[in-house]
Amino acid sequence: MSLKGKRIGFGLTGSHCTYDAVLPQIEKLVQLGAEVIPVVTYTVKNTDTKFGEGEDWVAKIESLAGRKIIGSIVEAEPLGPQTPLDCMVIAPMTGNSMSKFANALTDSPVLMAAKATLRNRRPVVLGISTNDALGLNGVNLMRLMAAKHIYFIPYGQDNPEKKPTSMVARMDMLPETVEAAIEGYQIQPVIIERFRDGD
Repeated sequence: MSLKGKRIGFGLTGSHCTYDAVLPQIEKLVQLGAEVIPVVTYTVKNTDTKFGEGEDWVAKIESLAGRKIIGSIVEAEPLGPQTPLDCMVIAPMTGNSMSKFANALTDSPVLMAAKATLRNRRPVVLGISTNDALGLNGVNLMRLMAAKHIYFIPYGQDNPEKKPTSMVARMDMLPETVEAAIEGYQIQPVIIERFRDGD
C-alpha cells in the first residue's frame, strides 16, 4: 500500500541515544508522501544530554516534518475526536513510557496522542528502545504485544553480552511496519537478531 496522503503521528520519547536512527525515518515517511505530525515528550523538549540539546532536536524534528511539534497534552488530545490520525508511531519508545502506556497512564503528549489514536481504533506502532525489556518491563512489553491495534517495529537484543535485558527496534523497518499496521497486520518476524553495538 502507499503512505501517500496518510496522516502519521510521530511521537518521540527520551531515548536520546536512538534519535540518530529515528530521525531519518521521519524524512522517509515524508518522502513517501505521508503527512507527519511530530509529537514529543517533555523530556525530549527540555533535556540536554551528551547526544544534544533539547531545543536542537526539536528544531531538527520540525525541519524534517515541515511543521511545528505538538508538545503538550492539550495540543495532543484533538488527535482523537477532531483531527484523527491514520497511524500513530512512537519511536523511540523508552521503557518508562512503555510501562505507562501498558498501564493506561497518560502523562505526556506522546501518550495522549497514542490514547487518542486507540480511541479511534486506529493503529499505534511502537519502536522500543529499553534496557529492561527482558527485565521488570517484560510484563509491560508482553501486555502491549497482546493488545489490539498495537504493532511493533521488529526488535531484538542490541548487546546481549553487556546489556542482556536490553532490546531495541530496527528503526529502518519503520515505514514497512506502518504500512502493514494500517492494513491491520503485524509484520513478521517481530523478534529478530539485531546487529550488535559496534557492528
